[in-house]
Amino acid sequence: MIADEMRKRLAELQPLRLEIIDESENHRGHGGWREGGETHFRIRMASARFAGLGRVARHRLVHATLGDIVPRIHALALELAEN
Repeated sequence: MIADEMRKRLAELQPLRLEIIDESENHRGHGGWREGGETHFRIRMASARFAGLGRVARHRLVHATLGDIVPRIHALALELAEN
């Protein structure tokens, strides 16, 4: 499952909190949706690694950490905090 892969890779950022939500069903019939889900995700995460980073830098760090997972999904919403 993609969420499990995400959780494993994001562990590298030593999250204080991590929630990965598959929101695919909310987008049924919309662009990028496919049967079986795993197309639209929301990640809520707090990590000390985000300290001193702006919003764009935090997003880039998460995208880099997720690597080849990002192109396999249609949408990724990020809610990132340092604590």
